[in-house]
Amino acid sequence: MKIDRIELREIRLSLVAPFETSFGRTTERRIILVKVFGDGLAGWGECTAGEGPFYNHEAVDAAWIMIRDFVAPLVVGQEIDSAAAGGALTRRIRGNRMARAAVETAVWDLEARQKNVPLWQLLGGTRKEINCGVSIGIQESHAELLRKIEREVAAGYQRIKIKIKPGWDYNAVRAVRAEFPEIKLTVDANSAYTLADAQLLRSLDEFGLMLIEQPLAYDDIIDHAELQRQLQTPVCLDESILSAEDARKALALGACRIINIKLGRVSGHTEARRIQDYCLERHVPVWCGGMLEAGIGRAHNIAMSTLPGFSMPGDVSASKRYWTEDIITPAVEVTHRGTIMAPSGPGIGYEINEARIHSLTLRTEVIK
Repeated sequence: MKIDRIELREIRLSLVAPFETSFGRTTERRIILVKVFGDGLAGWGECTAGEGPFYNHEAVDAAWIMIRDFVAPLVVGQEIDSAAAGGALTRRIRGNRMARAAVETAVWDLEARQKNVPLWQLLGGTRKEINCGVSIGIQESHAELLRKIEREVAAGYQRIKIKIKPGWDYNAVRAVRAEFPEIKLTVDANSAYTLADAQLLRSLDEFGLMLIEQPLAYDDIIDHAELQRQLQTPVCLDESILSAEDARKALALGACRIINIKLGRVSGHTEARRIQDYCLERHVPVWCGGMLEAGIGRAHNIAMSTLPGFSMPGDVSASKRYWTEDIITPAVEVTHRGTIMAPSGPGIGYEINEARIHSLTLRTEVIK
């Protein structure tokens, strides 16, 4: 297939409710959408970079420049055999994985549409139904946290993840366990602690957590290895794992027992599959993390989560938890069992609501 042109579009979407982590509170999302044209069809991708460089070094405005000036020019006009080959075109760019993933995932969608197959099947997915959990941000009080968890448990979600930070950790988890002693529960620190906090983190062992996600620095695996030796609870790495090579090193050092895979963080489906394959061979569980994606990014996450290594409930949840109206139709829905069915349509399997996207658009640009 030949890539004819790439269209960039920035939209703005307000969240149904603020989402707070250890590095800040988000009330609305600025999102870059990528539309890749080739052979008379188009594929869609979504850039998961945040508004500021706080999760990692990427941010919306910098990602726009990176895609426009570097990623897209390496792809437009190229004749490629597959989407995996398309991802290789941008490998010479160091870092900027979210910018690269926005284009790479759109090319995967394009290839699936050309072959008239669902993207999840093209990727090699084996699950027609994926297990879902939810991520709940830091709340104003323990009572509010418990109310939100009660609502999500009633909706059928199979796993609850709560964000923690210094001052909102042990007592918050204790309150949740007292109210919900049987639920599958995880915590996510987003790098809020250091090795000096090992005793506090070790105290969480008493609550039977499935995992503690990214407790230490975003670029660390050495201290995480030392921490894991002190904990009964498995450490799960997120920000620290950018590639299959990072996964190899982290597992070799014993820095974690579980890995969270996010498409943007690892540069797209091709590298995500490499990480999944590596972990599957070693019986290391992986799961799909979320980045407050709109519908296009959420649909790509669903496709990735059908791969055989994704054995734990991920952060892929219903559109209505985040948006009053999504940019795809139908909106992503979760069954009473806490699952999402893999779509049967070609590509990402959802229709793009281009009228809705147009109404939300702040700027657009075409690279030919």
